Amino acid sequence: MRYAEAAERSESFRKAADSLSVKQSNLSRRVRHLEEQLGIALFERTNGGVTPTPAGRDFVNGVRRILDDLQIVIDGVKAVGRGDAGYLTIGFYTSLSSGNLRANLVEYGHRFPEVEISMVEGSRMRLLDGIQNDTLDIAIVTGEPVSGCNRSMMLWSEGIIVALPEDHPLAAKEIIYWTDLKRERFLLSGRDPGPEIQDILVAKLSSPGEMPDVVRHDVSPENIRNLVGAGRGVSLMCEACMGTSYAGVVYREARDANGSTRIGYRAYWRDGNENPALRNFIRLLEERCPPVANGNGARGASSRSLDPSP
Repeated sequence: MRYAEAAERSESFRKAADSLSVKQSNLSRRVRHLEEQLGIALFERTNGGVTPTPAGRDFVNGVRRILDDLQIVIDGVKAVGRGDAGYLTIGFYTSLSSGNLRANLVEYGHRFPEVEISMVEGSRMRLLDGIQNDTLDIAIVTGEPVSGCNRSMMLWSEGIIVALPEDHPLAAKEIIYWTDLKRERFLLSGRDPGPEIQDILVAKLSSPGEMPDVVRHDVSPENIRNLVGAGRGVSLMCEACMGTSYAGVVYREARDANGSTRIGYRAYWRDGNENPALRNFIRLLEERCPPVANGNGARGASSRSLDPSP
């Protein structure tokens, strides 16, 4: 079909063969075989070249549409194979209003606009299970490395911030120290990463015979901020949450003598996942997240190594 289309376009078997980098005798023989299979003459042959018959012209017009469609399919398959197109499913539970995850998603979208990204929000356990059962390509969560996921990479860390009612006395301070929070009531979400933030809170404010006043709610972090705005207490969250404004809520950085308190994020994926779109996303994370500079896991926006989890 390609030979017949080229012959009709060139009006010459010789020119058609040259355009396709094949021998003229081979092209002529294949076109003749096609005509025998169809039982019709596609071309009238003269010393000056070839002219399509009426049937040949209709045939080639149809063939040209088929070849165009086939090329679109071939180009699409190649794009998927390179990771320039396809599908990528990302699990998360951080805020997408700002922060590193949002920035990386924006950059990935700019580089690979033909990749369709599906986002799945869930608990750490649900997301890691999704990696194992292949419903997720990659999960980005907080906490220490876990066994069971074949590959992981440390990404970035985010500072812990305090969400306060705007009329709270501490709202007048630009920076809040943990000791300033001793007598506050803390509203935390029971959903991830709420439990990890509670662990940090307990480590910072507990003392023999005294524990921080914590009220846990089975609501989203967004609704925790609404409760803060209503004056029900204060809360702690990651700095990515600062990208969204809530009525009556202000944010302040939490510090101690060693500086800001941070929580680290890791990426997990299954070894053997051959999705090219995932491969390109991991490369982007490597590029944008510099190696860990110190023991607290502080990072910018990628790690150069893809070490398996312990």
